[in-house]
Amino acid sequence: MNAERHRKKLLSDILLAIEEIDLFFDGAKDFQSYKNDLKLRKAVERELKIIGEAMHRLLELAPDIEITDARKVVNLRNRIIHGYDKVVDEVIWGVLSKHLPTLKVQVEQLLKA
Repeated sequence: MNAERHRKKLLSDILLAIEEIDLFFDGAKDFQSYKNDLKLRKAVERELKIIGEAMHRLLELAPDIEITDARKVVNLRNRIIHGYDKVVDEVIWGVLSKHLPTLKVQVEQLLKA
């Protein structure tokens, strides 16, 4: 696979994972519901791992890619995987509510370019 196609696939993987997270909430994002639903938390964490791994591969392929906090996305993935016992629901919720919408817009723009 050539580099541009690989880059677009990784971006598409990130976008799909974000869209799937959005679908998990049936339109209404509520922290208390998230915190009380083990399956929802685990599903979200799984998609965040996918986003982080795709971002890691993307940074290897295109280190200068214009994505805000790309390294932090990878670090979150590492924390979920290696520090699974230290994952804090409030931190994940902050990522979902504050950072994923920005990431989604940036990925969509990169895919259009």
